[in-house]
Amino acid sequence: MAKLGVLTFHRCINYGSFWQTRCLVDGLRSRGHEPIVLDHRSDRVSRAEWRCALQPLLPVRTSAADSQLYASKIRKFLKAIEALPLSGAFALDDPTGSESCDLVIVGSDEVWNLRHPWYGGCRLFYGDQLTARRLVSYAATFGNHPAATGLESFWAEGLRKFESISVRDGNSKTIVENAIGREATLVLDPCLQFPEAITSHEAISREALPRPYAAIYGHSFPSWFKDPVRRWAGSRGIKLVSVGYRNDWADEQWIDAGPHDFAGFIAGAAAVVTNFFHGCVFSLINSKAFACVMSDYRWNKIHDLIALLGAERHVIPEGAGERDYGAVLDEAPVSAIAARLAEHRLRSQAYLDHVLS
Repeated sequence: MAKLGVLTFHRCINYGSFWQTRCLVDGLRSRGHEPIVLDHRSDRVSRAEWRCALQPLLPVRTSAADSQLYASKIRKFLKAIEALPLSGAFALDDPTGSESCDLVIVGSDEVWNLRHPWYGGCRLFYGDQLTARRLVSYAATFGNHPAATGLESFWAEGLRKFESISVRDGNSKTIVENAIGREATLVLDPCLQFPEAITSHEAISREALPRPYAAIYGHSFPSWFKDPVRRWAGSRGIKLVSVGYRNDWADEQWIDAGPHDFAGFIAGAAAVVTNFFHGCVFSLINSKAFACVMSDYRWNKIHDLIALLGAERHVIPEGAGERDYGAVLDEAPVSAIAARLAEHRLRSQAYLDHVLS
C-alpha cells in the first residue's frame, strides 16, 4: 500500500483546523488508506499559537479567571491532536527529517496564505524539501490573500510542483490559475466532504446546558448584529451560549470546550450565530438554522462557500430588519442547499478518486 501523508495546520488551537484534519484523515481511511499527519514542529509557531489562544480578544486583555479556562481549552486540544495518526516529529523550517511518502496531500486550511500571522511564508506548504514521490492538494486556501494581489514567481514555482491542485474557494482558484496557468478543482472542505467523521465520534456535552440554547461561535461581533440576536433569543425563550471564546453579550460562556465538546455542542443547538467559516460549516453539517456576519479576515472563504451553496440569506448585512434574523434563525437551511452539497460531494469525490488512483 502506498504511504500517504497529510500536511496541514494540525496543531492550531482552532476547532475548524482540528476537524479539517480529523475529517480528511478519517475520510481517507474510509477509502482503504492509512494516512499519517506530517507532524511539523516549531517553537516560534507554538508560542504564537498559544499566545493567541490565551489572549484571543486583544486589545482586550483576558482576565485571570478566563486565562485558566483558555489554558484548559489548549490542553484539551493537545490531547485530541496527540490522538491523530502522527508521523515522527520534524522541524517546520528544516523538514529534512520528515518521513518519506509516496503521496503527500497538502491541505485543507490556509496552507498557502502568505498573510497568515505565523504560518505565512512557510515554504514547506509549497512543497519545499518535502520527501514525496507525488504532491497534490486538497481544499487548500490562500485565506485572506486576495486574488487581485496575485502571487510572486517564487511561490508560483512552488505550486508548479503539485501534480494536481484543488482548493475550497473561488478566490484561491483564481490565484492558482492566474499564477501558473493550470486549472484548480473546486472541492468541499473536508468537514463537509466527510461529515460522518464528526458525527461518528462520541460527542461530549457539558452538563446543565440551558435548553433550548443558541450557539455563539466567534468573537468581535459588531454591536449592530448583537442587539437583534439578543432580541430574537429573548422573544423565543432561547439562551445564548458562547463556545470557545468569551462573548459578554451571551447568557453563558463555555470557553474551555474541547474539539469533541464543540461538535456535540453545535449538534445540540437550536440555532448558530457565527462570524467564523466553520461556524457556517458545522451549521450546514447539522442542518442548523444559522446567522452569519462577515469579518474582513474571513470574508473570502465565507463569501465563496455561501455563494457556492446558494445560502446568501444566512449572511446578515448591517441594516437588516428583525424579520431577516428570524427568517434564518428560526428555520433550518432550505433543502436546495443540501442538494447542492450532495452535488459538490460527488465532484470532490471524483477529484480524490483521480489523485488516489
